[in-house]
Amino acid sequence: MIAVTLDRIKISYAQATVFEGLSWEAHDDRVVGLVGPNGCGKSTMLKAIIGEIRPSEGVISERSGLTVGYLPQAVEFPEGVTVIETVRSGARALLDIEAGLARVEARLSDPQVYEDDDMLAEVLHEQEELLVAYDRLGGPGLESRIRSILHALGFRSRDFDRSVNVLSGGQKKMVGLAAQAVNRPDLLLLDEPDNHLDLTGKMYLEKFLRDYEGGVILVSHDRYLLDLVVDEITELEGGVITRFPGNYSEYAVEKEHQRALHEKHYADQQKEIHRLEQSAKRLLTWGAVFDNEKFIKRGQNILKRIERMEKIDRPHQQREMKLSISGFRGSTKVMEASGLSKAYPAREDGSETKTVLDGLDLLVRHGERVGLVGANGSGKSVLFRLIRGQESPTRGDVILGPSVVTGYYAQEHETLDLDRSLIDNLRHAAGVSETRAMQTLLQFAFTYDQARRPVSDLSGGERSRLQLALIVLSGANFLMLDEPTNNLDIRSAEILEDAFDELEGAVLVISHDRYFLDRVVDRIVELVDGQLVEYAGGYSEYARKSGLHPDEGER
Repeated sequence: MIAVTLDRIKISYAQATVFEGLSWEAHDDRVVGLVGPNGCGKSTMLKAIIGEIRPSEGVISERSGLTVGYLPQAVEFPEGVTVIETVRSGARALLDIEAGLARVEARLSDPQVYEDDDMLAEVLHEQEELLVAYDRLGGPGLESRIRSILHALGFRSRDFDRSVNVLSGGQKKMVGLAAQAVNRPDLLLLDEPDNHLDLTGKMYLEKFLRDYEGGVILVSHDRYLLDLVVDEITELEGGVITRFPGNYSEYAVEKEHQRALHEKHYADQQKEIHRLEQSAKRLLTWGAVFDNEKFIKRGQNILKRIERMEKIDRPHQQREMKLSISGFRGSTKVMEASGLSKAYPAREDGSETKTVLDGLDLLVRHGERVGLVGANGSGKSVLFRLIRGQESPTRGDVILGPSVVTGYYAQEHETLDLDRSLIDNLRHAAGVSETRAMQTLLQFAFTYDQARRPVSDLSGGERSRLQLALIVLSGANFLMLDEPTNNLDIRSAEILEDAFDELEGAVLVISHDRYFLDRVVDRIVELVDGQLVEYAGGYSEYARKSGLHPDEGER
């Protein structure tokens, strides 16, 4: 059933128009994946549906009685609140009814009320209406529903009384989702709910979305997630919205087919227009030279025919980066960690320690693409810091090959100076000329205007592209990448994956992007209890061998 209708809406920020004349229908009986390049307006669409942003033109209408839940990209919680308190606070309508029932009960104990028959009847009627509304919204089962939702999203009972602010970024997103889902809204709007989730967390999210009884609009760049849970893909690109039935893989095939057809039809029509224009030009010239009215009329008729022709729009060309990572041959043994251990003080007095890495061994050879996976907090980033020499191991050694040049991609973009301009970041970090820096920025889909602005003005996806530009300029032959696709749109992630085909060197990558791991790595090492467990192949092989992924019958 149609839940929300967008009718020729226009939304602008300052003087820039995000989209105009945009029409779309959202339904409450399917999971829709909303995709498109960074900055195309996906988050804006969700905010427009909930009324946070109002269109300057057009109309957004909702079905009568529709309930909507919204999870933004960034979630924030007050200090000190627990997980279960946060989820309970999401049931605002029920909490308001509970407060109303408490006020009614207080009035019923007031002698002025129970000694006045008319007033008593009025209060009892109000109580009856509140109880009906309470039952309709599932009030009697609220506590069990809260616990059920939290369990479904991977939380254990002992997590319920933990402070939300000590949780990981991915866990906070799941608490925010639970706080929306507890109301059982007809339509859930989710903006990148999978960001910062580890592999287990993504599986809990997938099952939750598959089991959800209502509509979902899901903004995500996780192609694996989009393959598993969506019923259709809606693409927003160049201000145009297009619907594709099926999951991401079906969309990718159909999108490429439609793109090729569009380009062919456009090129064919342009050739026909050019032919007719040349014919009209010749007839008009002959008519003028030979003073022949018949030639002139025929030429004018051809021009009118061109004007009446239904023109095919030029295919939209999205700006995208041109990424080529070459590197060089380097050492056969790129990196070797032997008996590597790392422990941190568990108490301020140092009387107790917590072991994060416990005598692990890892060898990365020339040409290998190795994926490093593990639960959030398992020590992946610690291992990266030890390899890069940012910290010293408690025991063991890390040895880099003699001709190894390391290129590092930081998940939180720590390699960038936020106060400097884009061009100055490249000049100072890579030691290149201003001309070379500008050429590189243009290759990575930045504009001349952006090149002079501070990095702090960039979006997460743009900062990711800038980091990749630094790696290219470094000439590294050993890439250490920490969640490189987290902020990239789908097309940019695909360009990065394709670039690894050209790389002469080795890659060690921390990633929870299962599609990326399947396309790029030939070996996965999982960090469990301070040790590494090795699996040949990409994510699908790892999931099958480790028993991580549900079988096809459960999907």
